[in-house]
Amino acid sequence: MSTDHGFYSIIDYTVDSARTQRELVDAFAEIQERWVRFHPGYRSARLHVSTDGTRVYNIVHWESEADYRDFVETSDTEGRVAAIQKALDGLSGWAEPRMSGPPTYTVVREVGPGPRRTDS
Repeated sequence: MSTDHGFYSIIDYTVDSARTQRELVDAFAEIQERWVRFHPGYRSARLHVSTDGTRVYNIVHWESEADYRDFVETSDTEGRVAAIQKALDGLSGWAEPRMSGPPTYTVVREVGPGPRRTDS
């Protein structure tokens, strides 16, 4: 198994219901398609919802930190932020961001499938 050493932005929201989860996922997908996916180094966005209906994670994968930084510097941040706010305002319920700092991460270790480890 190869370890993917890409760069990630992990956006985390608390929501009030499964319905709001679905609406926020649709909004985040639209924002990725309209504002993000065509930038160099963009790999994908994976949208996750918690099974209890209270969280949404948008995990955006970049080829490198440099590609992400270039996106931040050259993209229409004002337009994208306005689109995010419009999406949040249009939800039937509420959603609140959970990030306490820059939501950026690198992979440092991955444990893949294999045989059970036995310690002697």
